[in-house]
Amino acid sequence: MKSLAIAAARTPCSVWLLALAAAGLAGGLQAAEMPKRKPGLWEINSRMEGMPAMGAMQQCIDQTTDDLMQQQAKKQQANCSVLEVKPLANKVSVHSVCKIQGSTATTDAVFIGAFDSAYKGDMLTRFSPPMHGTSESKMSIEARWVGPCKPGQKPGDVIMPNVGGMNLKEMMKDPTVQEMMKRQK
Repeated sequence: MKSLAIAAARTPCSVWLLALAAAGLAGGLQAAEMPKRKPGLWEINSRMEGMPAMGAMQQCIDQTTDDLMQQQAKKQQANCSVLEVKPLANKVSVHSVCKIQGSTATTDAVFIGAFDSAYKGDMLTRFSPPMHGTSESKMSIEARWVGPCKPGQKPGDVIMPNVGGMNLKEMMKDPTVQEMMKRQK
């Protein structure tokens, strides 16, 4: 769990939250605006331009898990002057402008697919002034429903390559993670 917190601390907050959104977890989006994912085991591949591929992450979800992450992301919404979510058929477009660590992050993202079986997302975030030396970040995500959660897994369980397993519900209660989220503002 500490490894995920460290990774999150080193990643610009908007990129971190959009990665979660693309995984169907968060993103500061109203629950009614993003399609709901099918409960069960999801495999999520994310790639950030200029970074080595992390590999497939697996996540066991239920409705409560997705709702919890959306609630956490809503707390970050106060930092956004613009947050537009436009769903149309099997496509959701997102445009946001948020203040993060003294920088303005402008993000444009498009998610396409059937959110009960598989979807893809592409995100572009521009930072002004650059944040931690980064002026632009591009990320893509592919997610697919694998089936029911594995025996012994519970909703919120996440397995990440080279990091191991953790439970998102428990992680969000961790004081270290809560403090890191506050500092990202």
